[in-house]
Amino acid sequence: MKKTIADIDVRGKRILLRVDFNVPLDRDSGRVLDDTRIRAALPTIEYLRERGARLILCSHLGRPKGVDDSLRLAPVARRLSELLGSPVKTSDGCVGPEVEEAAQDLGSGDVLLLENLRFYSEEQANDPDFAWVLASLAEVYVNDAFGTAHRAHASTAGVAAYLPAVAGFLMEKELTFLGKALASPDRPFAAVIGGAKISTKMGVLENLLQKVDRLLIGGGMACTFLKAEGFEVGQSLLEEGHVETARQIMERASQRGLTLLLPSDVIVGDRFEADARRQQVSAKEIPLDWQIMDIGEKTAEAFVHALRDCKTVLWNGPVGVIEFEPFSRGSHRLAEAIAGLDATTIVGGGETVAVVERLGLEDKFSHVSTGGGAALEFLEGRELPGVAALEDKD
Repeated sequence: MKKTIADIDVRGKRILLRVDFNVPLDRDSGRVLDDTRIRAALPTIEYLRERGARLILCSHLGRPKGVDDSLRLAPVARRLSELLGSPVKTSDGCVGPEVEEAAQDLGSGDVLLLENLRFYSEEQANDPDFAWVLASLAEVYVNDAFGTAHRAHASTAGVAAYLPAVAGFLMEKELTFLGKALASPDRPFAAVIGGAKISTKMGVLENLLQKVDRLLIGGGMACTFLKAEGFEVGQSLLEEGHVETARQIMERASQRGLTLLLPSDVIVGDRFEADARRQQVSAKEIPLDWQIMDIGEKTAEAFVHALRDCKTVLWNGPVGVIEFEPFSRGSHRLAEAIAGLDATTIVGGGETVAVVERLGLEDKFSHVSTGGGAALEFLEGRELPGVAALEDKD
């Protein structure tokens, strides 16, 4: 376990707090379109402010190539100020005399948000000099940005070499829920894995094969598994190079005696559009010129039935083309079913989280992960540099 802000004395100290404020902005107004990640950091920020800490927040936004005015963090600071009910100061950079002065001038409970870290190439290069200058602004380093913990950047790993380094409450929550699911889940333990491609989740599938009791596969990646079973998938997304991988995963699941469910029926469309003609067909009888767009009713019922007595459920990846309403029904059915379980329920991945939030079910899940790529790497069993850099509990 990693030390958290609750394990150390933070009273009155200058805290360098790495947050994940990589949020979508309206191109015209600059307004924050989705403040989920900002709100997720509030428990840590408020805990530190209540103890008179002086907060220096840092985050990246987007993928700028140098300074990009459309990716400045001023709109994020405005939204954070609204949520906190008090002003949030900003700076025009992350390093330099003006930043140092602003950090020194902070009073008890004050919050300063530095400019976009990725305006500096040294950030992603994990430049030790850049990390040292960032660290020199504060007395303690706190990482509450699980979503960037898989990156060995200056602000996620480098600064920990120069300051006492601990986790914030969001980081702690992510590690607790995901860690318990992998190490000691209440059983039966089921994983629902969807999304477009098997290639992006091979490591996750390989690791989960050793952990779960039931594995449910949907989304575009199911096409590769159906092909491995000998079915034709029409014009569906298919990763030919991974058909054998899918076959091997199914064989190992059988050897382990775990339940692996694939779609038995699907909703197909005659083209990849919201208004495509659609029909429900057996997974064995997909029309040559059509493509799989969602799971069918029988599959949805089978998935829901397989989850009914589970005590831990992990869901990553939608089971249909959720950007098109007619093909989002399978994912919606799954979300509602999982939300109603008497179990530890964990949802992760941007599109999957979007389904849950669209239905207003986020409070019905035990944990909604903001981790994205970091969560996937964690589920693969890989060590995350931003986590490894933090101090261990005694």
